[in-house]
Amino acid sequence: MTNPLLALAGVSFVLPSGRTLFSNLDVQFDQRHAGLVGRNGVGKSVLAAILAGSLRASTGRRVCSGSVHYLPQQIAPTADAGVADLASVNGALAALARIEAGSAAAEDFAAVGDRWDIRQRFELALARNGLAHLAAATPAARLSGGEARRVALIGAMLADADFLILDEPSNHLDRPNRLALIEQLQRWPRGLLVISHDRQLLDGMQRILELSSRGLFSYGGNHAFYSRCKAQEQQNALQTLEQCRDEYRREEKSMREQRERQEQRQARGNRVAHVANQASILLGGQKERSENSTGKLRQQHDSKRQQLALRVHEAAQRVDREAPIKLHAPPVSPAAQRRVAYLDAVELPFVAGATHGISLILTGQQRLGVVGANGCGKSTLLKLLAGRLEPLAGSRHVTARSVYLDQRLDNLDLQRPLLEQMLATTRGASEAQLRMRLAQLGLDAQKIMLPAGVLSGGERLMATLASALYIDPPAELLLFDEPDNHLDLPSLQALASQLREYHGALVVVSHDQAFLDSLGLTHRLLASGQGWLIESW
Repeated sequence: MTNPLLALAGVSFVLPSGRTLFSNLDVQFDQRHAGLVGRNGVGKSVLAAILAGSLRASTGRRVCSGSVHYLPQQIAPTADAGVADLASVNGALAALARIEAGSAAAEDFAAVGDRWDIRQRFELALARNGLAHLAAATPAARLSGGEARRVALIGAMLADADFLILDEPSNHLDRPNRLALIEQLQRWPRGLLVISHDRQLLDGMQRILELSSRGLFSYGGNHAFYSRCKAQEQQNALQTLEQCRDEYRREEKSMREQRERQEQRQARGNRVAHVANQASILLGGQKERSENSTGKLRQQHDSKRQQLALRVHEAAQRVDREAPIKLHAPPVSPAAQRRVAYLDAVELPFVAGATHGISLILTGQQRLGVVGANGCGKSTLLKLLAGRLEPLAGSRHVTARSVYLDQRLDNLDLQRPLLEQMLATTRGASEAQLRMRLAQLGLDAQKIMLPAGVLSGGERLMATLASALYIDPPAELLLFDEPDNHLDLPSLQALASQLREYHGALVVVSHDQAFLDSLGLTHRLLASGQGWLIESW
């Protein structure tokens, strides 16, 4: 298609609670690669779904003259889904098989379209992405989070759409696969919108869009250019605000001095008139003229004060004043040498190769970072420590109170309000304390009364972290599987800060080296070709 178009005109979205998420947005996309950024909960994923056509705006309209392929933030295949379903190619593969078996149905030919080589292209793409061991019918439930993400991304690339919309596409990917994704996207020849907090990925974009409470703003460059522009805008906004405040103070002083001079003149006039023994009718006229003059001056000052206050308010609106994110570390101090978990010659389910077996001892204040390629068994290891899976052989002993946060954020009941769930698990805290702590995570009084399922990915992760950290009694062992996914930079910094203050045992899986370095870890557990290797951090 020549010059396909994707645009929004006057779009607003109102949540079921009645809160307006954003309003009157206008944006147009062309073949430039664009990144969408913004704080957690501001509405990035909702905006992406509206652009993709999978969600209707409350007001305004979507204009699209090309095809769009949308990959949402959360990949949740059904229990019977296969790899081909995850890649959104099962319909085309099944139709192709029926045609090869003799079908002449129009819907089968429509499903295949021009993609007569889709089977070969899909198999080749799996092989090129290190997934040759997978087949179209392989159950998606067997895949790790990183493998599932890579399969879904393969499907996006095979869609041949005019526009790709990818929501947090680098989540769950190890470093080699993140770099491979960046390279793939740089070669993508058509329209692209990436919603992400991954600065390295965003530095490959040609345009950055920022969604905030003030609206949607476009910057013609990559993320580094956007960051410089934002810093300069913030500096300019602060300077303008201070200038407006200075002007307000100067004018307020000037008006006060005018009032004082007017009052002095009026007082002198009254004294002179009284001494001169003027007729009462003349005194009344002078008094009326003086009061009229004073009233006009007061009106002028009130009008000017309102104008100045409006300028100060408008200047303040241009200053970013996002509330800081704050987490509280659980108050736990187990003995450093006490054994909290022990794996003896354990064989992990669903894991093949050198990392199939492991023996491991965790002590009370050990802080362990688990690293390795996608599919090597990191998440399986955490599930086994959490008691979610049983070992095929060997024995598992966990003696400490533990909390497990998985990649899919299954700790929360998506149908129940967050505050209700927190009250049930934090008996030592009052409702007022919980409200304050949740507000410090960016979860306001309205959000915590809604079903947890309506929260954004980042908000849901912060809520899950809160449910893990604030339980009573506190956990002595935290098992976190890629907690850095979905989080904006302020939330990530807050999480790292509070995990540094946590004094219990900690096991964290992550592909973000900078995040792991910020946690004050004591050891690294590496999944390698020689098996599991533990070493000092």
